[in-house]
Amino acid sequence: MNDPTRPISAPPTSPSPPSRGGSVPWIISLALVAVVGALLFAGGFLARGGSGGSGCAAPDEAFAAFCEAYDRLQSEYVDDLDSEKLAEGAIRGMFQYGVEDPYSGYMPPEQYAQALGDLSGTFSGIGAEMAIRNTEDAADLAACTELSAMCRLVVVAPLAESPAERAGVQSGDFVLAVDGEPVDGTTMEDQIGRIRGESGTDVTLTLQRDDADPFDLTITRSEIELQEVEARIIDDHIGYIALNGFSAPAADQFRIALSGLLDQGADQLVFDLRDNPGGYIDAAQKIASQFIDEGLIFTQESAGDDVREWPSTGDGVATDPALPVAVLVNGGSASASEIVAAALQEAGRATVVGEPSFGKNTVQVWGRLENDAGVRITISRWFTPRHNSVAPDGIQPDIDAARTAETPPEEDPVLDAAISFLEGQPVVGEDAAPTPAGTPSAGGPLPVVVGIVGARPIC
Repeated sequence: MNDPTRPISAPPTSPSPPSRGGSVPWIISLALVAVVGALLFAGGFLARGGSGGSGCAAPDEAFAAFCEAYDRLQSEYVDDLDSEKLAEGAIRGMFQYGVEDPYSGYMPPEQYAQALGDLSGTFSGIGAEMAIRNTEDAADLAACTELSAMCRLVVVAPLAESPAERAGVQSGDFVLAVDGEPVDGTTMEDQIGRIRGESGTDVTLTLQRDDADPFDLTITRSEIELQEVEARIIDDHIGYIALNGFSAPAADQFRIALSGLLDQGADQLVFDLRDNPGGYIDAAQKIASQFIDEGLIFTQESAGDDVREWPSTGDGVATDPALPVAVLVNGGSASASEIVAAALQEAGRATVVGEPSFGKNTVQVWGRLENDAGVRITISRWFTPRHNSVAPDGIQPDIDAARTAETPPEEDPVLDAAISFLEGQPVVGEDAAPTPAGTPSAGGPLPVVVGIVGARPIC
């Protein structure tokens, strides 16, 4: 049976971060960001041949016109051509116009490296979360397609014990320039790529704090490990645990944090998956298994009637059916997040609170190309334990709740709705057990869906 989580013989687990300059192992992703494997244009497909002859070896007759166009460009175009740009343009066009799948595509080297760092859970940078702030209309981020005097790059917060925190970067600092180059006219993703870099090297940020004059701050980059989990106790007995992504270390971090909440006496749980774009498929299985003792988590279906079942791992720490759980989702909860939320919902193990989720039910594999870029290819679809598809409508919440443009930043009506629900549920140790939610996830046809959350804004 085809196992897309590995080349042939490697175990289906999240890989360690690739060493610099080494080969990138095949990985599997359900994210809002995915990249991979065919080397159609690598090697000799676009390489120039011997002198005087055609430089394009068509893989089949359908590519004869492509080779003809390539040869004519090389022989007739008035200016010099960049073969690397021609190759990259051809790869992009093949995915954009030939595949017509928003989740299959090409990622240039810097973008691919950043995405790999996010999924591995480690990268080299300064350790600061960034965002864009519209200084004229905070609610209108759609107007901020690039950075400007109105749309400014702002530090949300430096990560704890990070180079940014040690250097004195503070929440609310505006980033005006990176290594002397102004950020205006670029995107936040561009600047995250520039701020990240090799461990031990320096990057200089020009910052503005409040209304004071700008100042330069030089920071030495180091290896950053993403903390995917946030956990705390609410009202002395409700355990709150938020998961930001399904990177390589996410499952272990989640289990440790969840066990800690239970050790502190949590007798009800809120599991926050809002704005979680997904990640590794095996991390989704392990995290859902913390709540589901046995049975199916999801199925993965590939071409040729190739079906793989992903069951509970059977080692969960919160599988007691008398332990009430509320799962929070919104339109940013995608792919791996939807695997987990749907499994808990259909098992009657949790009540889903919030808004419909994103609606992505495809699986991608990622791989490196010869130019250190990557490609992503959709290789299968996944289905809930009851064989429902979350595409295109997403998981439908059992309790509707949402933030609005008028909601003050310090208020969270979705969390409030979850807490109100839990207040009416018996807790562990009481005679009655919570009523299973179990509302099936959205079914229906499987059209192509568009867009998904990109790389996390942490540099």
